Amino acid sequence: METLRIALVGAGRIGQVHASTVAANKRAKLVGVFDPDLNLTDHILTTYGGKAYEFGELLRADDVDALMICSPTNLHATQIEQAVAHNKAVFCEKPIDLEIARVRACLDVVAEHNGRLMLGFNRRFDPNFVALKQATEKCGTIELIEIVSRDPAPAPAEHSKWSGGIFKDMMIHDIDMARFLLDEPIVEVSAKGSLLFNKAAAAYGDYDTAAVTLVAQSGALAVITNSRRTTYGYDQRIEVHGANGTVAAQNPRTTTLISHGANGSEVAPLYDFFTDRYDMAYRHELDYFIDAVRAGTPITPNGGDGLIALEIAQACKESAASGQTVRLDSTQSQ
Repeated sequence: METLRIALVGAGRIGQVHASTVAANKRAKLVGVFDPDLNLTDHILTTYGGKAYEFGELLRADDVDALMICSPTNLHATQIEQAVAHNKAVFCEKPIDLEIARVRACLDVVAEHNGRLMLGFNRRFDPNFVALKQATEKCGTIELIEIVSRDPAPAPAEHSKWSGGIFKDMMIHDIDMARFLLDEPIVEVSAKGSLLFNKAAAAYGDYDTAAVTLVAQSGALAVITNSRRTTYGYDQRIEVHGANGTVAAQNPRTTTLISHGANGSEVAPLYDFFTDRYDMAYRHELDYFIDAVRAGTPITPNGGDGLIALEIAQACKESAASGQTVRLDSTQSQ
């Protein structure tokens, strides 16, 4: 199969993750990087190869098949629009934008150009959660989903200013997982948020701890809890309960070692952060993107998935601020 030639747009933390993943894939090649910070660009080029581009050059380059957009969120929509107008396939980190109207306008442009767009909801490709999805058949009709997501430590408070806050930045991944597992529209949202330890985030109307109940069209419930702080690692767990039973995906650990002794028992620690915990998810995600682009098959998660997750996250934010339940359009596409 012909190698997919990929250029990286944005060489920060998540850009470096994707650069490493592309470099390790035998069916892909990192041919170029664009980032205004030349130090970041040089680090990628020195480590993985390729050459530096200006963004306009990437769009016109004949040796670039696809762009991986890992730039700041406020640039995503415009860069997607320009990329599809130049017939480049696009993988973009979530979200497309923090404003729903801007996302819709961007998706109109993608549709106009028959563009190929994939959103970076990488947890759909985590082997543990893929196995969970497959095992939900054993549960029968799904009645209740519980999703736990906890970061090891909060980002600086100013992160809330540009990230969209805990619902649009952190919980949006869990919202997408709830949709992925339920496979039906979410029609109602009730959310609560608290500031317990990252008090400076109050200046941006954000929270460090949140709990949400999503109601699906069938009446099934998905309960999501988020915390920006743990003392024991990166905590990511899901349980699905249904008419015939329950299946759950627990935290993977750094090793499978368990020790027992007179002073008690010990297990290996959890992974420190998402870059290690979801390493295989990033690899499988890229494999899927390569296959879809080369075969011309439908892509999911796509821009529509990103839009719906953002709409639900926005409803969570509104519910937490008002203390009221928020209803959603039950006709949302799946």
